[in-house]
Amino acid sequence: MESSVLRMAKEKAVVIFSKSSCCMSYSIKSLFSDLDVYPAVYELDEMPRGREIEQALSRMGCNPTVPAVFVGGELVGGENKVMSLHLQGLLTPMLKRAGARWV
Repeated sequence: MESSVLRMAKEKAVVIFSKSSCCMSYSIKSLFSDLDVYPAVYELDEMPRGREIEQALSRMGCNPTVPAVFVGGELVGGENKVMSLHLQGLLTPMLKRAGARWV
């Protein structure tokens, strides 16, 4: 299943594995929207194999498992890591390198 997750993570410049009821996932999706970045979002609680994907994310080191953010096909991490990168001014350059942001 990890290979499926990695394949999904490479579908767009930014991919978020989320749950529709998770407030941390909501804050991450809002951040990317505010940055004019439109990621592929997979709501695990709405997917038939969402539980398997969540278990694969856990095995890949995501704790908590959602939100799990991939940029340029690489795992960045969860809400704490993404917010930390944003506050340090490192997220936007990362998004530009991945082709998710042009300005």
